[in-house]
Amino acid sequence: MGERVRDRVRTWRPAPVAWVVLTAVAATALTGCSGFLVPAGEGERAPTPSARAATPPPPSVTPPPVADVPAQGPGPSPTPTPTGTCPASGAVVTMGEVLTAMMSRAAVLTLTNCGSKPYRVDGYPSVQALGEGGERLPVKVNPAGSMFGRDQGPEALALKPGATVKSMLAWVSTQEGGELVMADALELAAAPDAGARVQPLEGHDIRYMDELNITAWRAELPE
Repeated sequence: MGERVRDRVRTWRPAPVAWVVLTAVAATALTGCSGFLVPAGEGERAPTPSARAATPPPPSVTPPPVADVPAQGPGPSPTPTPTGTCPASGAVVTMGEVLTAMMSRAAVLTLTNCGSKPYRVDGYPSVQALGEGGERLPVKVNPAGSMFGRDQGPEALALKPGATVKSMLAWVSTQEGGELVMADALELAAAPDAGARVQPLEGHDIRYMDELNITAWRAELPE
């Protein structure tokens, strides 16, 4: 993320005090300091060429069979997202409650086949940080794991109507970090070419970001 780009977005720079103080403040007040972030790429697996948006297989390749993934309801107590009908893509993505562990943050993303036909996935969610005016912010999204679970890589699945797959979204920091970009929302989609939904971030310290790590869609969450 270049300095020129960050100059055009709202950033937060920590005061020149000891990191020990900042960590204590983050632990008690849950404000947007970078103390809660974990190293980028922890548990990372190198993305494969198939770690991109889900696309229909070429004519010469037999499509994957409909996976024996039972229909499931949404995760427990998901964070509210804007309501609406099932998008034309046939898949909808929701974000669950913010998870905390060892000054770190993460959230479970759930993709649900809300259509009437099998929905094929073979890659990673599409995640984009948005500013207060809906503009896209320079927050890097890595196909990688974190302390909340390893990235097991993409797996070709065809979901029956009502079936779900999950992904772990984690907030991470880098050695090059320093200024944190403040986002007002996340744009979430099953894949870059699928219909997206906007997840507001008001009231969360996760509004302050360096980079994000995301695991591939899987029937079970990574360990």
